[in-house]
Amino acid sequence: MSSRRVLKAAEAIREVVGMAILTDLRDPRIQDVTVTYVEVSADMRNAKVHVSVMGDDSKQQLSLHGLRNARGYLQQKVSQRIDMRYTPRIQFVLDQGLKNSIEVSRILKEVLPPPIDDNTADHDDLDGDTDDSFRPDNPADDNPRDNYPDGGNGPI
Repeated sequence: MSSRRVLKAAEAIREVVGMAILTDLRDPRIQDVTVTYVEVSADMRNAKVHVSVMGDDSKQQLSLHGLRNARGYLQQKVSQRIDMRYTPRIQFVLDQGLKNSIEVSRILKEVLPPPIDDNTADHDDLDGDTDDSFRPDNPADDNPRDNYPDGGNGPI
């Protein structure tokens, strides 16, 4: 079980590295990169940064290679912005979560029947056969003033 301190450090590292990738890095290999989450070891000396890269496998590997080359710069940014006893050694890992969810969605579309279109569904309310309005048997029953004993003048 991770301690609260380790979880806070992981979140801080995620924010710093994510912003540095977005604003500071000018490497053309690093494009469409999102830091999804960070795992920090219990001794806080190692940080595994999981990144998601939009694109095909070659673009993902190219971006991952660019991030590994920028590791020293990103570790320096972490040490400047987060007050820690040790600056964690950053390791970049490609996060396959988005790719896996797209694959599961594709498989489900093949297995499940197509959804029913709401416009073609048979609705009983739209055919005009039903009447939802209330019609009392005695028209005098629908006036609440008639229920008073004084003939409809209401309470005194």
